[in-house]
Amino acid sequence: MPQRSRRRFLAATARIGVAAALCPLDAVAGQASRPQPAVLSAPPEATHLADRDTERVSLDGVWQFRPDRSKVGDAEQWFRGKTDGTGWTDVTVPHTWQVDAASTEYYGTAWYRRTFVAPGPWSTGTVRLEFEAVFHSATVWVNGQPAGRHLGKGYTPFRLDISRLVAYGGTNTIVVRVDNAFDQDMLPRGRSSDWAHDGGIYRPVSLLVTPSAFVEGVAVEAAPASGGGHADIDVTVVVRNTASRACQAELRYEIADERTGEIVLRQRLAGPLRVGPVGSATVEMPRATLPHPVLWHFDRPHLYTLTVFLDRTSGAGHRAGTTFGVRSFEASDGGFYLNGERVFLMGVERMAGSHPDYGMAEPAGWIRHDHDDMKELNCVFTRVHWPQDRRVLDYCDRHGILMQLEVPTWGADTFKETGPEPLPALMQNGLEQLREMIAEHRNHPSVVIWGLCNEIGGQHPPAYEFARRMSEEARRLDPRRLRSYASNSLQRTPERDVSALMDVVEWNEYYETWYGGTVADVGRNLDELHRAFPGKAIVISEYGYCACTPDRPEGDQRRIEILTSHTAAARARRFVGGLIFFCYNDYRTHIGDTGRGALKQRVHGVVDVYGARKPSFDVLRRESSPVERLGLDGLPPTLTASIRARADIPAYPLVGYTVRWIVYNSSGIPVEQREEPLARLEPGGEATVRLEVTGTAASRVRVDVLRPTRFSVATAVWKAKGA
Repeated sequence: MPQRSRRRFLAATARIGVAAALCPLDAVAGQASRPQPAVLSAPPEATHLADRDTERVSLDGVWQFRPDRSKVGDAEQWFRGKTDGTGWTDVTVPHTWQVDAASTEYYGTAWYRRTFVAPGPWSTGTVRLEFEAVFHSATVWVNGQPAGRHLGKGYTPFRLDISRLVAYGGTNTIVVRVDNAFDQDMLPRGRSSDWAHDGGIYRPVSLLVTPSAFVEGVAVEAAPASGGGHADIDVTVVVRNTASRACQAELRYEIADERTGEIVLRQRLAGPLRVGPVGSATVEMPRATLPHPVLWHFDRPHLYTLTVFLDRTSGAGHRAGTTFGVRSFEASDGGFYLNGERVFLMGVERMAGSHPDYGMAEPAGWIRHDHDDMKELNCVFTRVHWPQDRRVLDYCDRHGILMQLEVPTWGADTFKETGPEPLPALMQNGLEQLREMIAEHRNHPSVVIWGLCNEIGGQHPPAYEFARRMSEEARRLDPRRLRSYASNSLQRTPERDVSALMDVVEWNEYYETWYGGTVADVGRNLDELHRAFPGKAIVISEYGYCACTPDRPEGDQRRIEILTSHTAAARARRFVGGLIFFCYNDYRTHIGDTGRGALKQRVHGVVDVYGARKPSFDVLRRESSPVERLGLDGLPPTLTASIRARADIPAYPLVGYTVRWIVYNSSGIPVEQREEPLARLEPGGEATVRLEVTGTAASRVRVDVLRPTRFSVATAVWKAKGA
């Protein structure tokens, strides 16, 4: 990418990151009620690298909650301090009321409140209130005074500067009015979304305490040069000054290898930086060169840390930073190239918010559980229907999953009765959500595609125009990443679809279910797509089996049949660059056809809503493995493992893999474990490894091929006779 284009992207998205999420209130007055105060402290795990010199104080935990079924909260001024505790109950934030038995079907307004104590020294700096997401609209008061609002954008973070509203050295009250009513002027539009419409403060909340002048945003682009000998590093920094006097400072940064802690690059701004009183500055740092970078790959997810230093000539300085990876991801010649290497990708989509006990307010442990499962399923490529929790993307960065993040535009009803153009309110809302998504997640190396919409009927004029404008905006903000949308309108006249404008053609393929037909139609339709879009990478962005209609009762065997036969049809065509099975889990949705209350769901996954595995789990694991065959021959003390790498989807060089074997005695106790490195294995290649077994006579030997990330891609078991 030319330097000017990279600079424009970084500056634009850095500015969006600090401004777009904040919409100040026009005028609301009052004084909030004051439930019992809580003295807050930040546990070590709550302080992220991105805020090393920011005091991050978690506001997760006990809040008071009150549904507003009669819509009297505003009239009775619940944000003021004249109401007692009547009608309020204690809940634990992150929270969604959709998993509470009394309110699973309630879609409307509800209120949250809690208190915190602000130490006196905070008064010399800036205090911000950060919500990682509220669905879908939030209006916030602090001590009865309006602090800000974030409307119709339920999946992106927002931050409010509450410094002027805080009572320092005393108790403060936060009140939040949340609305999750179905809305025709935002995305997802009305009832069009086929996922959980969970209202609440469902992601973490924090106070961010900084000096009056602080680093508010950091954007980094790391572009590896051809051959990988170096990477060009472009960094844009947003500095804000909330004081009434101008700030003068030196601005510099350091990049460290996260694994070793070694500083690998330093850069500084030539000359001092001046930020005016109550102002901000967007600063493009001089381009730097990182020599011999370790490239990020889903099998080798190497990260760097970038720390920006704001060294003031007088007054408190500030440090802030981010993590990033150096990698390229391109679509050309009908395929995907990761760091210049052709890769054929496969994975599975997860529908967040599906555990009936948690809903969208997922704890970190459950996020980890599901994504560990996905890695066991050999998922290296996924997409999602809406912007995800930071903890999801952090997992993908650190464990290796390529991600398509998506604006929550779903279904043809989004553009129902809108005329030839999308409704202005929907168009604006879509652009705002896109901008906030890109600004928030631009530094994640795992994010490789911006998804613009899903199943909108891409040959319908208003849907076509919506996707076109979204694509243009995504390219303006981030010309480096790919753009796409998941189409359900490529079965006929595909050349007329808005897919033609995308970098990647994505098709939700549902023959033998929603589309009727047979497995033969899968191949025929794929060939038609290739003729319509020669040279473009084609991804089957969804396929699977849903027990969603009376003529399709649940039967996991049918799910297995569709998985194996449709995967085979795609594998026979080298122009198919990726497959994403839908989906990992049965998922909660307000339009569910199975279950009641918090268990209202669609049965579509290889695990149920509680994470229990179905037989199709193991089949998907095998189909998604880059190892086509792992065979065992011989008898202890010497076994031979024969390994054949897939030549088709999923296919990529196996680099840094190992073979591990564990020996069990006659009591089923593991008594020996050994490993042997596997030489680089190209797609279609074969290798053999001798597995020496010593000591106690073996009754069973488990053999795994392990990725460099230590996740198993294939398993075989030798058993003694009678064991």
